[in-house]
Amino acid sequence: MENRELKKNPLSFQIDPAKFAPATDEEKAQQLTQRESVSFFKDAMRRLAHNRMAMICLTILVLISLIAFIVPYFYPYTYTQQDVTSKHLAPFEYSRKEMAKIAKGQDVFPHIMGTDNLGRDYCIRVIYCTRISLMVGFISAMIVVFIGIIYGWLSCYFGGKVDLIMMRIVDIIYSVPDVLIVILLSVAIKDVISQSKNDLIIRLGPGMISIFIVFGLLYWVSMARQVRGQVLSIKEQEYVLAARASGARPSHIILKHMIPNCVSVIIITAAMQIPSAIFTESFLSFVGMGVSMPMPSLGSLASDARSGLISYPYLLMFPAGAIFLIVLSFNLLGNGLRDAFDPKLRS
Repeated sequence: MENRELKKNPLSFQIDPAKFAPATDEEKAQQLTQRESVSFFKDAMRRLAHNRMAMICLTILVLISLIAFIVPYFYPYTYTQQDVTSKHLAPFEYSRKEMAKIAKGQDVFPHIMGTDNLGRDYCIRVIYCTRISLMVGFISAMIVVFIGIIYGWLSCYFGGKVDLIMMRIVDIIYSVPDVLIVILLSVAIKDVISQSKNDLIIRLGPGMISIFIVFGLLYWVSMARQVRGQVLSIKEQEYVLAARASGARPSHIILKHMIPNCVSVIIITAAMQIPSAIFTESFLSFVGMGVSMPMPSLGSLASDARSGLISYPYLLMFPAGAIFLIVLSFNLLGNGLRDAFDPKLRS
């Protein structure tokens, strides 16, 4: 019997098998290749790595931190070393005494940023002040994060009248002028701490301790609101309801579901809090209510440079430039973290 080709009826909705061919081995292998499974945090870090501006700012901050914490150990000058014959030297300028040493064949390390009115090397003082500012920023951010997370989580967990009262306390703190309260608390706490005999307080100085206490009392409210809002949204998610329906304990839900999903908000808020703390500390030191002397600060250096602003402008440019670079880098890095951790911005 002769084989004849089956012709498809043009009015039929059946699929014509002649138009399909078996997949090749390469095409089958492509279907098996899938995207690597990654966690939310790892995916956010990948997005951050593609943000050129954020990575530049991160590199700048790492370099500043390395300079601030490593260079003072082998720098030839100290931040308290004085030389009355080397007052108000311009950057890379030598005094007569140093020129005589150079003429005798001795090596003299240059004053990269010049000297101040007491003949102290300005570069090491700016470096040391940068270390103090970074320490204040990171420690204050840790205090704010710790208090804000606990307060915001407790407010959302108990709910009802407890949440209402706790949030009204936050509103009251928001309503008072920050600068006025910071100044009043700094003065009051500084007077109380200055009478203490504690060795740690003596080493850190009453000014720095008062700054930490002020941040612990006032600047946690933003973190508390962020955590509370995030926990409220997470409580209504389906996976939390499924965990409750499966009999999971509250501690398991908090540790496995709520806290990991709040990490992005905590990281972003903490990154934004660091430049705020550095700027506030510099402002308090500028008006004479921050870090106490002889411990220098970028704000105190800028304050001391006001008297010679016309004759020696570089004394103000270097600490002001350091504050500007640190705060700007942290703000841009915080914006990059916000974009990386926000799922709505995924392409």
